[in-house]
Amino acid sequence: MADKKARIGIIGFGGQGSAYVRLLKAGLIKNAVLGAVCDIDEEKLNAQCKKFNISVPKFTDHNELLKSGTVDAVVVTTPHYFHPPIVIDALNAGIHAMSDKPAGVYTKQVKEMIAVAEQHPALLFGLMLNQRTNKVYNKMRDMIADGKIGDIKRVNWLITDWYRSQSYYDSSKWRATWKGEGGGVLFNQAPHQIDLLQWIVGMMPAKIHAHCSFGKWHDIETEDDVTVYMEFPNGATGVFITATADFPGTNRLEILGTKGKLVCTDGMKLEITLSKQDEREFNLTYKNGFGTPGSKKQMPYINPVSGQHVTILNNFANAVLGKEKLFVHGSEGLNGVQFMDACLLSEWLKQEITLPIDDELYYNELQKRIATSSLRENASNAVLDTKGTY
Repeated sequence: MADKKARIGIIGFGGQGSAYVRLLKAGLIKNAVLGAVCDIDEEKLNAQCKKFNISVPKFTDHNELLKSGTVDAVVVTTPHYFHPPIVIDALNAGIHAMSDKPAGVYTKQVKEMIAVAEQHPALLFGLMLNQRTNKVYNKMRDMIADGKIGDIKRVNWLITDWYRSQSYYDSSKWRATWKGEGGGVLFNQAPHQIDLLQWIVGMMPAKIHAHCSFGKWHDIETEDDVTVYMEFPNGATGVFITATADFPGTNRLEILGTKGKLVCTDGMKLEITLSKQDEREFNLTYKNGFGTPGSKKQMPYINPVSGQHVTILNNFANAVLGKEKLFVHGSEGLNGVQFMDACLLSEWLKQEITLPIDDELYYNELQKRIATSSLRENASNAVLDTKGTY
């Protein structure tokens, strides 16, 4: 039927879940309606339903939601450890599923989730990588794929505009604990940039050497300040820096190739400088000592508006209805988790890590941290408004 809409269930009715409920209730997801909501915290669930004037069924057990017949698809917005198991339960129940970022905390659980998805080819498995809708990043990706800046030589991203006060971490008992969240800035704030880095340049790092500081600027267990050195398969190198205590922070991505350079600031402005001759060719043929290949700057490409979550959710709903193909398949989230795990493993073992990582080694090292981890006893349990934080 032309007016058929996908019924979407939201599992995890906290800050991000609230954002999705708001979009659905506002009618911004054209071919979808809110079908049900779920949260294990009944008191919070009731308060949220009252706040948003929710009339759809509510559940404290996601499996009860999945077998209720009230939804065609779910979006999982729980703490990170629960993303894979709930997605797996949804797929096994015959329900389309989308996970919020990251795809998981450790590669073993992400690979298990992907394997289950492959067993259900008729069902959709999506991932909320909403930054891929940004036209600036898409232009960079297209230019690199088309060879416009030649072979990649260097990739640097300084992404520190994630300022978070102590009150943010104190808002939930699971935040920034090994037991509850499984990581800090790498797993919560920076997954989009980690995904974009490899997506834009078209390759994963081959080696990572990271320096992660745990609770350097906040009273937390996990990392809040990270510097990563990367080597790519083609010999390119790079640095990725992120933190949650820098203010004012910076968002600057620079990608240098043999034929030019791309510089993106704040995810909105792209400066394009193209060389008049490939640097490698110039290096071999130029005979006059001092000199350069010469370059020309193009007019900056500026795109302050991108679809973000609205675009991804509209695509998911349309894909559920068979109107279009899924934009981001959940299996693509493995690369980001691989990167994040490699960073922590490098710090824990004090050595360079070759990718792909040893899944069992990382899992065992993580278990050591979980064994001594404590959830926050005095968390405020506040539901934070995520608007404007991504």
